Amino acid sequence: MKRVHVAAAVIRDRDQRILIAKRADSQHQGGLWEFPGGKLEAGEDVPTALARELREELGIEMEVARPLIKIAHDYPDKQVLLDVWEVSQFRGEPHGVEGQPLAWVSARQLAGYEFPEANRPIVAAASLPGEYLITPDGLDNGPLLRGIQRAIAEGTRLIQLRAPNGYDPKYRDLAVDAVGLCAGKAQLMLKGPLEWLGDFPSAGWHLTAAQLRKYASKGRPFPQERWLAASCHDAEELALAEQMGVDFVTLSPVQATLTHPEAVPLGWEAAGKLIAGFKRPVFLLGGMGKAQLEQAWEAGAQGVAGIRAFWPGESGKD
Repeated sequence: MKRVHVAAAVIRDRDQRILIAKRADSQHQGGLWEFPGGKLEAGEDVPTALARELREELGIEMEVARPLIKIAHDYPDKQVLLDVWEVSQFRGEPHGVEGQPLAWVSARQLAGYEFPEANRPIVAAASLPGEYLITPDGLDNGPLLRGIQRAIAEGTRLIQLRAPNGYDPKYRDLAVDAVGLCAGKAQLMLKGPLEWLGDFPSAGWHLTAAQLRKYASKGRPFPQERWLAASCHDAEELALAEQMGVDFVTLSPVQATLTHPEAVPLGWEAAGKLIAGFKRPVFLLGGMGKAQLEQAWEAGAQGVAGIRAFWPGESGKD
């Protein structure tokens, strides 16, 4: 069975709302919502195909777009490769040229719409930012919480409250305060024993590689409505993350780091190959900063994760 190559778009307006369209009942996966796009024609590259499809389906001209995520998915009756790009600028007013219903929705509202199974990672990618802040080690609670507050004020939307010294009860107290600071402003990812999950229902959970290896066979520990991430370093751990049904991962180290000087870097080429075989958003970690964001996108990543690079008042890469 030949895999059908499809170009799809996550289209954002000035308010960061995302455009989705409803599939006709007569189509494959009919009646479900989707991200606009369509099949590549012979000889077309993805940007050309996507521009044509958006012109034909929505009556708009694509102006600025970048790669977001690629997903190979096998349905019982069809194999598809979804080549998804984020469209941040376009000309014209989108409308259903073929009579298809359209909706502008926030990233949070996407979960309330029913998409084909292959689109679930796209929903995650569309909902996540390009930068993932990991809090630094060695700070007292006061400076740490003030730093989180400043980061949120500067636009940070995804924060991991790092637990470098194990799962100390003091971390739980800190987590309570961090949850309050992030409420309604940023997605907080906590770390720790899975026994703590019930104590922080609004927070996501970021699993260590050791936890991933221990629990992957048991499947996802909580419903899809809550973010689940994992730290990965190789193809085996990425496979376990997919088995567990995580929403996104960090992949590290891409480059040499100050925090883990003993770790052997993957390098950009190997990181790109690992991403290509994975069906979830990936944040690259290790020597990453804002300057590496576009290179990470070109490698197929969701974006970059870092400690010093994104901590208010800091500069440089981890």
